Amino acid sequence: MAFVVSSAFAQGKGEVPDSLFDKAVEFIKRAEGWHRGQMPYIGYGHCLLPGETLTENLSKAQADSLLRSDLRKCCDAFREFENDALLLGVLSYNVGIFRLKGHGRIPKSRLIRKLEKGERDIYEEYVSFRCYKGKVIPSIERRRKAEFALFYIP
Repeated sequence: MAFVVSSAFAQGKGEVPDSLFDKAVEFIKRAEGWHRGQMPYIGYGHCLLPGETLTENLSKAQADSLLRSDLRKCCDAFREFENDALLLGVLSYNVGIFRLKGHGRIPKSRLIRKLEKGERDIYEEYVSFRCYKGKVIPSIERRRKAEFALFYIP
């Protein structure tokens, strides 16, 4: 089943091809790996939501479908950023939409504030999402750099 690219992915005259969305899915699969015994995370990093009855015993096809659905939701949350919707969607799949857009007492990220001003020099802000419990994690930093190289559209 082909993914119909929404207006969130408009790029001037054209749209982000399905192949770029598929590339993002495959990248996330490699980066996340298979989550087993790491509840509430299952499949390729899907976080179980309250009321979901899924278990760790899903097939690769089910996990792929969950990943695609989650990534679409993440990208849709950033549709106003047009060319950057996929890049922000990939990041938010890992760190959460609220960490970027803010919510309640959590302020908007510097990355989003910069994009809202129309600034395109966002590399440092993007790669700054490389910490866990306040410490820089080299593998996460490599992941952010790879995501930026693959999905940033100048």
